Amino acid sequence: MTKLTFEKPSANKHELEEGQDFTPKFDTAGLVTAVVTDADHGGLLMVAHMNAEALALTLQTGIAHYWSRSRGTLWKKGETSGNFQSVTEILTDCDQDAVWLKVRVQGDQLTCHTERPSCFYRSIHLSDGKPVLKADQ
Repeated sequence: MTKLTFEKPSANKHELEEGQDFTPKFDTAGLVTAVVTDADHGGLLMVAHMNAEALALTLQTGIAHYWSRSRGTLWKKGETSGNFQSVTEILTDCDQDAVWLKVRVQGDQLTCHTERPSCFYRSIHLSDGKPVLKADQ
């Protein structure tokens, strides 16, 4: 597989926002935020981060790869669980510092390591002036 590299983002705002070149703007840690939704029902599955290698592997293989900030390592989603994320579409925001992956989850379709379909399974509410969590799934 040919190594895919990314050019630096243009300083020209119009070129960055309207041009055809994908030049992701990685943060100081070398990461872009990745928002991940289900390709069929649109539900939010997870938010993760990608470094250049994870982004390149995702584009080249069609399987989502991420950078684990807690483990400090590249992470192929589903490698241990079998719940691979097949990417159907990747979009970027206006200034190219975030990407949106639309995926179909393989295996038992669980995205979260807590064995839930989504990492977003609790809502936040105020109870007696204190924020509390309520499980939604």
